[in-house]
Amino acid sequence: MFSGIIEHVGDVQSVSLRDQAMDLRIATYFTDLTEGESIATNGVCLTVTRFTAEGVADFHLSGETLARTALGQLKEGARVNLERAVSLNTRLSGHIVQGHVDTVGTLAHVAEAGDSHHLRFFLPASLRRYVIEKGSITINGISLTVNAVRDDAQDGGVAGFEIELMIIPHTWSHTDLSTLSIGDKVNIEVDMMAKYVENLIRFTPAEELRYQGGAA
Repeated sequence: MFSGIIEHVGDVQSVSLRDQAMDLRIATYFTDLTEGESIATNGVCLTVTRFTAEGVADFHLSGETLARTALGQLKEGARVNLERAVSLNTRLSGHIVQGHVDTVGTLAHVAEAGDSHHLRFFLPASLRRYVIEKGSITINGISLTVNAVRDDAQDGGVAGFEIELMIIPHTWSHTDLSTLSIGDKVNIEVDMMAKYVENLIRFTPAEELRYQGGAA
């Protein structure tokens, strides 16, 4: 479990694609890693398979991870947002993040707004019901607040919607957002609480009986 507060921006040292999988080596700059621990990498929960005392860590990405995230586009020299799993005494400065990516979004607009930056991301229509104005969303592992939602957007003929975000200077300089260009893909995770509420409403006691083949 994560909070969406980025601790380090790591440097990708090597990328090896093979047999519908990928091996990734990242200079994380965490010097107290443990084998098997989880690190959110651009918002994707990955497991440390090997590491050095200097904080260089190896990760193995399955075909499922490559198919559902934007990590397959990483190249040597890329920078990635990193967050270690929260502990029980961690301040939850962001929101509850699982590191399980829902979809890949696209950067549609970026402009300076005083000392901040105004961004818009295109998301597929299937996630619209989970996104609200002033709600939380995770983009490349960063816990962010949705300032506005623009419906009826399109990206290459695909219907969807756009979210507007205002990025403060600290977030801009301490994450990979400043390295993105228009059209770049990002990992999106919506607030899991919205999905739980949807599921609870769907599976009422009567609906559960019908689902199990019983009588209401």
